[in-house]
Amino acid sequence: MLVTAPRAYCFGLARAGLVLKKCRSGGAWMAQLPNVARGRWATLRHILHVPAQLTLVQRAWSSGSSVESVQDRQRRLMARGLPKQQVIPGVKQIIVVASGKGGVGKSTTAVNLALGLAANNLVVGLLDADVYGPSIPRMMNLRGNPELTDSNLMRPLVNFGIACMSIGFLIEEAAPIVWRGLMVMSAIERLLRKVDWGNLDYLVIDLPPGTGDVQLSISQNVPISGAVIVSTPQDIALLDAQRAAEMFRKVNVPVLGIVQNMSVFQCPKCKYEIHIFGADGAIALATKLGLDVLGDIPLHLNIRETSDKGQPIVVSHPDSPEAKAYLRLTAEVMKRLPAPHG
Repeated sequence: MLVTAPRAYCFGLARAGLVLKKCRSGGAWMAQLPNVARGRWATLRHILHVPAQLTLVQRAWSSGSSVESVQDRQRRLMARGLPKQQVIPGVKQIIVVASGKGGVGKSTTAVNLALGLAANNLVVGLLDADVYGPSIPRMMNLRGNPELTDSNLMRPLVNFGIACMSIGFLIEEAAPIVWRGLMVMSAIERLLRKVDWGNLDYLVIDLPPGTGDVQLSISQNVPISGAVIVSTPQDIALLDAQRAAEMFRKVNVPVLGIVQNMSVFQCPKCKYEIHIFGADGAIALATKLGLDVLGDIPLHLNIRETSDKGQPIVVSHPDSPEAKAYLRLTAEVMKRLPAPHG
């Protein structure tokens, strides 16, 4: 259903969620009403103060031409307001590690993925974008304030050969961050752009849980090579993992696959295995979404203890079965990305 109107009125309709398009004749502007609005046009006209003499146009533009779909038109209009992606100087590829829900081992996965990449003789950086709950300083055994270069850029703190940056370096460990959205976005921009990352083959970004401002801003501002989704096999976690995967698809970020974390617990005495969070739920979700399963990480005491001590298992126990699970995950991620060059 198309409604012709002066330009100003159509833009008012657009603010109500409708779609604008311009007549091919160059004259009237038209706003396309969704089907649900057909019976409510009189109410909409009253609310938006649109003149009563507006006419309904039931025809397409001109015959013989293809009509742009509503979805394509919406996508084109939305793209007009998006920021232009800019590379981070010196960074060849960016990998984001995400989860829909907190507490599923996302940060632990990001840390051990970064260390696994570095074990392949690659230069790797790690950015903690979880502003409200920074974990990287503790897991990477780093503390202190970053120094500033002559160009007023922050120098990352380095451990295990990984250049790390986190808001946690700038505040006390137990201090709460009580910031509104604009302050958080400003902090993210500085962590991305005001850091002297040097030359990196990969920058691994540990995103906060969910599908909010931080995820959207990073996805729209920097070119991301791929996203890794972390989830436990639990149904509740899988619902949010699916939301995370769909969000990245909507913003055209390649989803490399899903990591099934805390998949199985083995009793250290009798070796009996139990699936505390359910069996193979993430594998089923990957199949449903047409994604790959990048890794299957067990629920093991060593992973938790080494993370809490700031000695991640990939570097502290590289020959353990748990470390090898992370190294297999790293290999699967690398297979799905172009080799760093230059």
